[in-house]
Amino acid sequence: MAGSDEQAVRTRARLTALLADASTGALTAAGGRVAGVYLRSRTPGLLRLAVLTGLPGPLFRSWWRLHVGRPFPVADAYRLGVQVVLPNATETMRRYPQFAAGLPFPFGSVHVPVPGGTEPLGVLTVLHPAVTDTVDDLLDRELLGQLAEGLGAELLGLADGDESGIVWDGEPLCVRPPASRPARAAVGRFSCDPATSVVRADDRLHALLRLGPGEFAGTMTALANAVAPADAHRVLAALRDTAAGKPPSAPLSLRAHDGTPRLLDLWPAGADRADGAGTAVHGVVFDPGTAASADGAADLLPEGVFCLDRLGLIVYANPAAARLTGRARERLTGQALWDALPWLSGPPYDDHLRGALLCPEPVHFHARRPAGDRDEPGEGDWLAVSVHPGTDLLTCVLVPASRVDAASEPVPEVQVPQNTVAAGHGMTPLYRPIALAIALTDAVTARQVSAVVMQELLPAFGGRRLAIYLLQDRHLYLAWETGFPQGFLAAFEGVGLDAHLPGVETLTTGRPLFFESMGQIAAAYPGIALDAHEGARAFLPLIASGRPVGSCILGFDRERAFSTEERTVLTALAGLIAHAMERARRYDDEAALARGLQQALLPRRLSTHPRVETAGRYLPGTQGMDVGGDWYDVVEAGDGLALVIGDVQGHGVQAAATMGQLRSAVRAFALGDRPPDEVLSGTNHLLIDLDPGQFASCCYLRLDPATGRARIARAGHPPPLLRCPDGRTRLLDVSGGVVLGVDPHARYPVTELWLEPDAILALYTDGLVERPGADIDEGIASLRLALAQAGAGRHGGRSLSGVADRLTATARHATDRPDDVALLLAARRPPPPPGR
Repeated sequence: MAGSDEQAVRTRARLTALLADASTGALTAAGGRVAGVYLRSRTPGLLRLAVLTGLPGPLFRSWWRLHVGRPFPVADAYRLGVQVVLPNATETMRRYPQFAAGLPFPFGSVHVPVPGGTEPLGVLTVLHPAVTDTVDDLLDRELLGQLAEGLGAELLGLADGDESGIVWDGEPLCVRPPASRPARAAVGRFSCDPATSVVRADDRLHALLRLGPGEFAGTMTALANAVAPADAHRVLAALRDTAAGKPPSAPLSLRAHDGTPRLLDLWPAGADRADGAGTAVHGVVFDPGTAASADGAADLLPEGVFCLDRLGLIVYANPAAARLTGRARERLTGQALWDALPWLSGPPYDDHLRGALLCPEPVHFHARRPAGDRDEPGEGDWLAVSVHPGTDLLTCVLVPASRVDAASEPVPEVQVPQNTVAAGHGMTPLYRPIALAIALTDAVTARQVSAVVMQELLPAFGGRRLAIYLLQDRHLYLAWETGFPQGFLAAFEGVGLDAHLPGVETLTTGRPLFFESMGQIAAAYPGIALDAHEGARAFLPLIASGRPVGSCILGFDRERAFSTEERTVLTALAGLIAHAMERARRYDDEAALARGLQQALLPRRLSTHPRVETAGRYLPGTQGMDVGGDWYDVVEAGDGLALVIGDVQGHGVQAAATMGQLRSAVRAFALGDRPPDEVLSGTNHLLIDLDPGQFASCCYLRLDPATGRARIARAGHPPPLLRCPDGRTRLLDVSGGVVLGVDPHARYPVTELWLEPDAILALYTDGLVERPGADIDEGIASLRLALAQAGAGRHGGRSLSGVADRLTATARHATDRPDDVALLLAARRPPPPPGR
């Protein structure tokens, strides 16, 4: 068992190393600032960020998880298996408005699928400075592709070819990008015991001093020589003075062996030793490089200056920064920004830091330090903050707001609830209403609207439970719920507007209700049933243009307060949800009408003939209006049969109505036993005369059951497939004309063939063979193979209806079917034996 655990540890270490190497390599190939790798998770359809290079993980938390069906470039790269290249913010907004709303900065990006065996294993993604000219000047797309392919091969090798084992379910690994100058740490810490002269240094100090394992003797003298060989005596003197309780008044300005500047900051720790040897000494060695003023000049500036590395670690702070933030320098240096200065994290500050990390331009904003968040008296609560981007570090400058030009804009008050920050998620981003509004524009059903709310709203506020009730006949009915105990909400189903419940009261009064704990709900509504999950609750009224629509309930795991800004944002979002739900209701009404119309127009039964077996299938699309203009029919035509299949452009009531008119016209022509070319020409003129603003494709076949003679004409429709009795399957070479409704002079040539007994003829619409990102020829080839396999067992008792079910099985179970599907099969029965 121990060996198995060790192997798992080694495999995990190898996996993280592969991911880190791929992301850092991608930075160079794409000239990027930030890179990462998404991998599949154990949750179907969910990608997780496995590694992130060049950006603090907490600043990217909203993008740690991505559903493959969402309109994001990472999801498209994974689902379609193609590179997605967005050179700048304009192109990003045009193609992916939700992604652009979440990161509203001038940057570009590239997203490359990591290939696996049957489907991608994940996506390699890079964010880079925006470009206005050709993106190929910045990107090495071939190298990016090679990196992704190499990563895929290494991952498959690590998993012994088992794709199911390549998953990521934890938080992302955050990696520092390669330094633009010779690699070394920006800051390192140490402590020393003056009695024994023993020095303990952390890994970052070893890296800064370029000391390998075993190369550092671990003594005060060795430390002094490694930090500043020419100034070793000054370092030793400062260590002794600090141990005696007299630390330097400012960091020592020193020179490394190659002449580059270094800063050494020392402070005593612990009580005086009984043996008189002095106190222990803690210190920080800082290599400012180009990020801060050399020779300790930044220490003399009246403005506060501190530097962050690209993972959010404070690597330097001058005395003014310590004074203005109310934090001692030792409580700043070496700490993550959100740990050292929690009031400087969370929106809108996270947005500002993301902008500085992604873009070359500095950002400026105001921040308020809470009155109780200080180690010593400060110079005032409001600070003007400027963040200057750098390749390796961000330099932050702090100035009291009272010193800002009086002509500048007044400073808005931004309150960041401390309990929210401590819980691991910030206040809702200010752009969240925009992101939710954009997402809601693509949601057309009540279920889709609810799903968007769950994906966009809950993560933004850290919520875990959601319930949406809709109003019908003065009663509230549950439309969507997630996270609540099974069956708990059943007691509230169909409650009237006179019930004394918070979900009812918020709708009847139009006021949102916020409860910091379940105890507050119990006190306000004695006797109300409460679920077992303690925590805060928010009840929001869904009101659209003054009309009540329903109510929305958000549940949280912990007790929490709701700031004024959060209440305002949630109330605004409730209005967006209400309008989307109202629109969804109108859609549902139209969809019901269209479905009824379509069901009335599709044939209830197909015309039969003793010598011909037929089977038809129709599947509506699952995206957008789930009814369309696909149809099929079998009509008696003289002593033969007419088989027809067609596809009207578009979806909805108009498409269904046009389909009905075309079906009636084709039936009329077929009953008159008109030739196939005349049937299509006549239907073409009818559609042009009707002028519905739509066109249609169609395939018409007239079959003589006795001889097997078939005459076919096509109008912009996919050609039929034929499975011969011996199992050979081929695509029929049938000449065709343009789609119906475009050219009044169009001609539709007729192709003649003979259908043998037990051969299967397949007519289909493009919804059965089209796949996003793939050529339609690939879909037709797949259908051809499926027809060969499905028809193989027909002589063993499988009916033509069973073959139709086999051919549509994949489409029937697809949850994201973008188009309607229609299929019509026909087969001649063998002639009866003589004498029967």
